[in-house]
Amino acid sequence: MRKNVLVFRSLPDDLLARLQEAHHVTVADPRKPEQVAAFHAALPGAHGLIGSSVKLGAAELGAAPQLEVVSSISVGVDNYDLDYLAQRGITLCHTPGVLTETTADTVFSLIMASSRRLVELANHVREGRWTKNIDVDLFGSDVHGKTLAIIGFGRIGQALARRAALGFGMPVLYVNETDTDLPVLAGHTTRVTLAEALARADIVAMTLPLTDATRGLMGPQEFAAMKPGAIFVNGARGQIVQEPALLAALDSGHLRAAGLDVFATEPLPQDSPLRNHPRVTALPHIGSATHETRRAMAELATHSLLQALAGERPANAMQLAVH
Repeated sequence: MRKNVLVFRSLPDDLLARLQEAHHVTVADPRKPEQVAAFHAALPGAHGLIGSSVKLGAAELGAAPQLEVVSSISVGVDNYDLDYLAQRGITLCHTPGVLTETTADTVFSLIMASSRRLVELANHVREGRWTKNIDVDLFGSDVHGKTLAIIGFGRIGQALARRAALGFGMPVLYVNETDTDLPVLAGHTTRVTLAEALARADIVAMTLPLTDATRGLMGPQEFAAMKPGAIFVNGARGQIVQEPALLAALDSGHLRAAGLDVFATEPLPQDSPLRNHPRVTALPHIGSATHETRRAMAELATHSLLQALAGERPANAMQLAVH
């Protein structure tokens, strides 16, 4: 039976054609002003939605009374009203696993860039200011051997730990609800409390999901509890961090630097102090943004959508509970 699919973010042509072979497809990205009306017009008849980076709350989902499945081309699902989906019995799929290694690469690159001041020094050359050998005021800090605390130890956190411990000889502390027994990391990682992680680590990296419990987790007290001269890296979600508190810790010199791929508001506003802060390495939320990984994510999301519309239970469907 052919059903109605609303694609709210562009898909590769071959994947779009695969959907069109099986179902009636409307492509409308509400982030584009000229497509907003088409998006809302398609919601009432939609049985399946596929896309990412669009907030779909109760109002938008409620406008789709026939909706059976949302297939998100992402691992994070904070853009969706999970309680509403659970109450309606709508399947929510996401794309964990396929972006793990790429995102861990990005987070570790932020650790390297922040510690060695790579962006700052590249601009030093680009802007013609490299006229003599650099002096101590432009020196960076070693990464190898430093203690890394990973807050959130799921797939991405574990992949980050492998890079740090096995590649750079970094002792790894991790904060997680449960112990994680990984033979490859035996003897290299230690589960600790958040307070202990902040007090002991030279570098603190966030790789945990955004939930009601983690929203605003890093505030004034937490940044004050970090070691003087420590580095903070966020590859998770911007809303986990109270940005004014981070800025205060950087401005005071308590933190040496921050590497950020995510922000409370994205794209980062033009007037945000984080944009040009001398101690901040800022990226435009590129955690999984490689050709290979985005292709794999789109393939998985498309496959999951087709499975769900065929009455099957996709392996990457989330377990949603009514609260």
